[in-house]
Amino acid sequence: MPSILTILIVLPMAGSLFVLLLPADREKLIKGAGLAVSTLALALSIVLWAQFDNSQAGMQFTQKSSWIPAFDVSFSVGIDGLSLLLVLLTAFLTPIAMLSSWNAIQKRLKEYTIMLLLLETGMLGVFCAIDLFLFYVFWEAMLVPMYFIIGIWGGERRVYAAFKFFLYTMAGSLLMLVAIIGLGYYASLAPGGKFTTDLIRLFSIGPGIPLGVQIWMFLAFALSFAIKVPLFPFHTWLPDAHVEAPTAGSVLLAGVLLKMGTYGFLRFCLPLFPQSTLMFAPFISTLAVVGIIYGALVSMVQTDMKKLVAYSSVSHLGFVVLGIFALTEEGIQGSVIQMVNHGLSTGALFLIVGMIYDRRHTRAISKFGGLAKVMPVLAVFFMIVSLSSLGLPGLNGFIGEFLILVGAFRSDYLSHWFAVFAAAGVILAAVYLLSMYQKTMLGAVTNPENRKLSDLSKREIWVLVPVMLFIVWIGIFPNTFLKQSAATTKQIITAVKSTTTIRATSEALPLSK
Repeated sequence: MPSILTILIVLPMAGSLFVLLLPADREKLIKGAGLAVSTLALALSIVLWAQFDNSQAGMQFTQKSSWIPAFDVSFSVGIDGLSLLLVLLTAFLTPIAMLSSWNAIQKRLKEYTIMLLLLETGMLGVFCAIDLFLFYVFWEAMLVPMYFIIGIWGGERRVYAAFKFFLYTMAGSLLMLVAIIGLGYYASLAPGGKFTTDLIRLFSIGPGIPLGVQIWMFLAFALSFAIKVPLFPFHTWLPDAHVEAPTAGSVLLAGVLLKMGTYGFLRFCLPLFPQSTLMFAPFISTLAVVGIIYGALVSMVQTDMKKLVAYSSVSHLGFVVLGIFALTEEGIQGSVIQMVNHGLSTGALFLIVGMIYDRRHTRAISKFGGLAKVMPVLAVFFMIVSLSSLGLPGLNGFIGEFLILVGAFRSDYLSHWFAVFAAAGVILAAVYLLSMYQKTMLGAVTNPENRKLSDLSKREIWVLVPVMLFIVWIGIFPNTFLKQSAATTKQIITAVKSTTTIRATSEALPLSK
């Protein structure tokens, strides 16, 4: 009997097969089916939330079925407080993305809906897999639908952007595959051991690997995750992918796919390679701070709204990485909640930019001005989301950035200056976000074409309202979400900080039998 988690993962794939059987000319039926399936997945994720026991740090809703017995590879899934939040975020944003595409996609709608549903299965699988080989399969499978979403339904340079996205991610993940095989090999060296990709078992194997080998394994995983984040200087694929992707693609790319990198650091790098984590924490944190400031400065000079939001993701995800490698409870809790916050705020920014583009077919900031006079409802939503993204107290962005900065300041492994320089990114975010808002929404309507624009439709309002509710809710009641990941965060911190004890009581495994 499949668990509710397995049903949740498989449901979008089953929905894609149902859509495949529908006539291509039944557009309303195809749209309705895609939205219904993704909404049902959201309902199942809410059931998971309701039944989740946040007092436990271990995996819940687990299911394990043998897949490749010779290598102890299994279909093994489960969630803890970390993955629960990201599963819920994925299930929440997918129907939002579906609804945002309602009138925007005019060609090959059937294939587009199938790709979105397959993408959801891949994203959910990444966050639920507790077998490393299964994780790798979902990680790679997720690339295919996003590649086609960008390459078929994207902008003028869509093929270039899709190829670049695929190439960067594939290159990093191949190194991760080598490290996965290496972990399985070291599991076979333990007394009575055998090759395995079972993550729970590998948690006890990884810290005992000789440091020289552990460093290379850590780097293989970390490079793959750094590209996905993307961490400076591995970010160059992101602006192209965002700018050329359709609105729904940008929402899911920013809202979910980028979080796979930060999730990977927390799920794999920290507990599997604790000594290497301690060694590289200052270096990776330096890249994170550079990314915070670099992304903000580049955002300030952008003339394209979508490109500005894309570069802002480099800056905001730098905060998440900094919080992770501060290796404090506050820092990691801030990073986890900031993953959710970024998915909501940046996802909403891409939705709003897409709504403006659908009306004017341009994203150039210079083409706008005074839109608040002709689109007052959009202007209100735009202001709330901008203030959320820059970290205004009372909205969701503040609590995440605050905890990250506190965690970085209190870190035993980082200088206080990391927090000081990172805080500059908050100021710079206010500059580029408020400047974009002023130039597009305020002032006189100088362009005659803007006077004819219609305000948001009921469908577009329904797309944005749920996101706004969560933006405000997290800002006022952050503990609703923080308490879900608290036990898991403590477990991760304990795993890293106890590495000295582990190596003192357990000698490194031999290089060969």
